[in-house]
Amino acid sequence: MILTVLIAGLAFSTPREIAFSRLLPAAPALAAAMWPVVPTILLGAFCLLVMIGLSFAYTDLGTPYTAAAIITVTLAAAYASHVRLQREEALFHVRLVADAAQKVLLRPLPGRIAGVEVESLYLAAQEQARIGGDFYEAVDTPYGVRLLIGDVRGKGLSAVGAASAVISSFREAAYDEPDLRGIIRRLEISITRYSAAFPSPDLPERFATAVLAEIPHSGGQVRLLNCGHPPPLLVHGGETRVLDPTTVSPPLNLATLLGSQYCVDTVAFTPGDQLLLYTDGVTETRDRTGEFFPLPDWMPRQGPTPPRELLDRLHRDLLQYSGGALGDDIAALAVRCSHARAWEHLA
Repeated sequence: MILTVLIAGLAFSTPREIAFSRLLPAAPALAAAMWPVVPTILLGAFCLLVMIGLSFAYTDLGTPYTAAAIITVTLAAAYASHVRLQREEALFHVRLVADAAQKVLLRPLPGRIAGVEVESLYLAAQEQARIGGDFYEAVDTPYGVRLLIGDVRGKGLSAVGAASAVISSFREAAYDEPDLRGIIRRLEISITRYSAAFPSPDLPERFATAVLAEIPHSGGQVRLLNCGHPPPLLVHGGETRVLDPTTVSPPLNLATLLGSQYCVDTVAFTPGDQLLLYTDGVTETRDRTGEFFPLPDWMPRQGPTPPRELLDRLHRDLLQYSGGALGDDIAALAVRCSHARAWEHLA
């Protein structure tokens, strides 16, 4: 509307030879990008009336040709506006479905499970994306609090499907299997079956890296099984440790190639300690010079921060470090051991 008024004002106030009136068809064309159908048509009608008014003030403006152009552009703009609104509505419903799928795949964590505080973070590399190949879960089982975080190789629906298969298997196996090795073998079977049922020509070998963690109800320690995943960070006694596995275990769906020997490490996890599990999107975030995000150096500077605040800081600093352009999906779990009385109550 402002553009129309501006063009009309210039047309009335400038010599006829400049012919600003020929710009009037541009107004409804631009309106189609933002306005619904009816306002776009009304704007075109207003432009037509302006052109007719100009024809009384100035002769030989080529009014019939400009008027025909306004009518043609207005009709085309109205159709374009209709198509745009249909696509926006379809996109809105797709996002609703994607949000629902994310809540099923990466359901919100309760904040506290048994004697531990657990918070999660998920960031999609693509601004419009809702879900991807990164996954996490945390459940309370008869054997303790069990956590899973991982990353499926690849992107798109194929990676989402594989991640869903792994998480679904974990939610069942975590309650049934007394040992972490039993859980990881169940996950191995699930992703192998999924890969066989839904082969991907661009990914002849689909696999996932993952970390399983188990915090017994008695407290005092955490057991870790790392299948080719970035090592968790542990803050214990005010010091930060990188928990590299004693023996590397094969990623999921690569056991037939690399062997099926799985190593479980046990480390102290006492009240006040904090554990950070994350996907490689965190450590592979780059700044403008190409340097990776220094997570092991970043973690000690945070001090005794609650899990939710820790992940909020990580979110903020990753976006700031990368200039707002993430190169990969990011998932993280922050776990803090609660006061000893919580464990005594559970015991």
